[in-house]
Amino acid sequence: MKVKLFKRLDIYIIKKFIGTYFFALLIIIGIAVVFDAAEKIDDFMEKNAPLRAIFFDYYMNFIPYFASLFSSLFTFVAVIFFTSKLASNTEIVAILASGVSFKRLLYPYFVAAFIIAVLNFLLVGFIIPRANEVKIDFENKYVKRQYQNTETNIHRQLSPNTFVYMENFMVIGKIGSKFSLEKFEGNKLKSKLISDYAVWDSTSGKWTAYNYYIREILNGKEVIKRGEKIDTLIDLSGKELSQRANVVETMNLIELSRQIEKQKQRGADDVEFLQAERNKRYAYPFSTFILTLIGVSFASRKTRGGVGLHIGMGFVIGFSYLLFMRFSEMFAIGGIISANVAIWVPNILYAFIALYLYWKTPK
Repeated sequence: MKVKLFKRLDIYIIKKFIGTYFFALLIIIGIAVVFDAAEKIDDFMEKNAPLRAIFFDYYMNFIPYFASLFSSLFTFVAVIFFTSKLASNTEIVAILASGVSFKRLLYPYFVAAFIIAVLNFLLVGFIIPRANEVKIDFENKYVKRQYQNTETNIHRQLSPNTFVYMENFMVIGKIGSKFSLEKFEGNKLKSKLISDYAVWDSTSGKWTAYNYYIREILNGKEVIKRGEKIDTLIDLSGKELSQRANVVETMNLIELSRQIEKQKQRGADDVEFLQAERNKRYAYPFSTFILTLIGVSFASRKTRGGVGLHIGMGFVIGFSYLLFMRFSEMFAIGGIISANVAIWVPNILYAFIALYLYWKTPK
């Protein structure tokens, strides 16, 4: 009979946890959609965005993005809310008095947390990047102005021995001015192409340099070639120079890992940013377990403030975690701390808080 009772109790807690989580998610998403629509309605009308595109291309992809962004907070609030109600109704006291240990009571919580964590990992790792691709395309077309690359004196290392330079890049026309391409052999310059400008062809993937001359060193002798135009194939596309920084949100975990390796080989400056993004996609789902333990340990005690006090404290702790994660991300992107360490610091710190609260909880 006890085994059957425990199974019923497990199912009861799992249903309450997941049900409250999705209920809180739906409420906050509904509010977010209303505020977002109110903010962007003028842009939609000004650029004649089709109603079908607004609904299917933008908001149907905005919802999972927003849900994953605050999933940790919603998980914590859900645990706090329904556990506080159990505590205020003395149900937890009755469960513990029936011989169920506090450790055993945590099992269904962690089963529900595992379901939410796996769902969130699949979303941020593989599903949301595809959704973001559609959402960002919609924003670029109907909400934001045409992107302009304002970067000047653009340097890119394409491989250990190949470097490209352009004074600036015009997104419209995909034109790079004062284009040059240098190839080295060890520390010695092997060849250098200099042109007035170069145009990227999206069909062939080649750059066409105009009014160029090439300086080559062959067997210790300098050879110079001149011409009106020449095609060159390099590992740099005009698309890369025409994208906003949020394009990383359209990459799934496999694509993101490949991009990190590619940028490492190039010696690019955005490696820390990409590593921080990849680590976030693992750290956020994992935080579900930590915040669940904090929530149960904190809310299982009956207090005078009741559910209201627990929910208030839940929001404080949840937002403090997200804020701490944001600060860590800035340190990682700035290169102050390794991205592989910085993104995990909030989880490590809050794991210690969770273990302390668990140790202090009356059992």
